[in-house]
Amino acid sequence: MIPELEVIFEDEWLLVVDKPPGLLMHPSWLDRHESDTLARRVKTYLAGQNEFGKVHTVHRLDRPTSGLVIIAKTDAVARHLAEQFRAQSVQKTYWAICRGFVPEQLAVDYALTEQLDKIGDKFATKAPQAQSAQTDFRRQGCAELALPVSRYAQSRYSWVVCSPHTGRKHQIRRHLKHIRHPILGDTKHGCRHHNKVALAELGVTSLALRAVSIGFQHPVTDRWLEVQAPLTELWRQWLVRFGWR
Repeated sequence: MIPELEVIFEDEWLLVVDKPPGLLMHPSWLDRHESDTLARRVKTYLAGQNEFGKVHTVHRLDRPTSGLVIIAKTDAVARHLAEQFRAQSVQKTYWAICRGFVPEQLAVDYALTEQLDKIGDKFATKAPQAQSAQTDFRRQGCAELALPVSRYAQSRYSWVVCSPHTGRKHQIRRHLKHIRHPILGDTKHGCRHHNKVALAELGVTSLALRAVSIGFQHPVTDRWLEVQAPLTELWRQWLVRFGWR
């Protein structure tokens, strides 16, 4: 039985769903035996509603990232939304919990060379040069906890609102690593010492990165649509544990 799809918004032309952490977007070389994917859940949910049973995911989230994903119900709507993403007119906002005290406001303009996964990007062609990438960060809260990590007696953390203006692979994760404030639970770009403590003492069992809002021009009505993600129980527990009530 395929688990239920968490639908946050739906109309005749599209829907916005809440992807849980750990769920693949599509069948992938990352896990060839995994049959439960977001695409499959959407296809089951939309069975009989759209043409030819297609699933139009016009953007993606990394497997460990949770949050909002737009699904188009027709080819025409998918093309319209894809053009908005190419034009960088879609407004995306994420929450992250990071190591250290991130500055209150920070704009990062740091080009990224595409990093291909040996399994997931097995047949992809490597980008020839670094691509421009910009992300704005705003600190929502900070905490200092009596948890020793490595040679430090206490640990510092920040709750950060992230607004990417471009859509490079792992952009937020890599930009926060670049400024030395990696996200908790990030096994690829993070700090293993903080990840170990976050798992054992703070209940951070997955990547602490969530797509919490997305705004775009509705492809049919032409009205601006902004969708907000709910506060999940996992994130509620994290915010309480860090003292960010």
